[in-house]
Amino acid sequence: MVASSFMFFQCTSEYTPIAGIDGKDGVDGVDGIDGSDADAALCVQCHSSTHRDPIINAYATSGHATGSSWARGTSADCAQCHNNAGYIDYLSGTFLDANGIQSANPDGYAVSNPINCTGCHTAHRSFDFSNDGNDYALRNIDPVKLVIDPTVSVDLANTSDALGLSNACVTCHQPRPSYPVPAGTDPITITSYRYGPHHGPQSTVFEGIMGANIVGSTGYPGAGANGDNGHRKGTSCTACHMGESADMAEGGHTWIPSVDACVTCHDTMTAIPEGTSSFVTNFPILHDLLVAKNFIDESGYILGASGARASSTNPAVLSVKDAQVIWNYKTLEEDKSNGIHNPKYADALLKNSIEYLQQ
Repeated sequence: MVASSFMFFQCTSEYTPIAGIDGKDGVDGVDGIDGSDADAALCVQCHSSTHRDPIINAYATSGHATGSSWARGTSADCAQCHNNAGYIDYLSGTFLDANGIQSANPDGYAVSNPINCTGCHTAHRSFDFSNDGNDYALRNIDPVKLVIDPTVSVDLANTSDALGLSNACVTCHQPRPSYPVPAGTDPITITSYRYGPHHGPQSTVFEGIMGANIVGSTGYPGAGANGDNGHRKGTSCTACHMGESADMAEGGHTWIPSVDACVTCHDTMTAIPEGTSSFVTNFPILHDLLVAKNFIDESGYILGASGARASSTNPAVLSVKDAQVIWNYKTLEEDKSNGIHNPKYADALLKNSIEYLQQ
């Protein structure tokens, strides 16, 4: 017992601090700029259940939520648009692909989820909405470098969308980089029946770029804000697809255009047309010409040399012009607007492609 009692003793010593010389005072920091008082009522306008619940309900009916696009989101190549985590990673700029191009995680993802609130939205850049505008906390409103050609940027900011909120849409609604616009010298070898600009050339059609501008009797309207496309100059993705509507099944986060948005400019419109008159007339003609030449099947898929759908073992080997006509057909098909996004550009692509095939 005596021996074990020593376990409860500690060696201690008295410590007497030695006074030193005071250090020199540091340099005073620069005064910051006074911030503006936060208006809680302004925050509540958006960050309340009464405001958010209708948005959540609208989103639940949208193609972003109900579609199956996220089924492909585990792939590193697809994740930036088909996976909520991949979209966030892509915009973060953290990852680069094998070619040094901004990408989602090149290792891919074990799980894929649809693009949702946290994908598109993060934190506000400014709370001074009166002077800086409301960015709706979108992750990206900056000009977007196209993945098909990073030397080309698209910026959809205009008078209807001063901050460029529609640039958030461009991030995904653009052609994928698998195939370039056909150009150069013959031949063009197509090894996939899905050849074309994938499912998202809406922004590039809207901008009037990335089609194959075959020379013909119909002039092209020019690109971007300097082009002759009234939709590109006077409206935007958000203005047309997210406008307020009396019908909760349209506008907002359904992303379904409403007549209420259209009548802002088209004051006599009573219903949204199925497509432009040129598209309704000429797209079937282009389709039938391509089928007759055995370039595509009735479903629009590309045919290889054997007459079966194109593949690496059954490629289609075509002239540049023939490949360009197919590219234009697939661009307008995949755009899904039936020419409405850019009526004059769609008209020129259709008519000049038809003119070439009919020579």
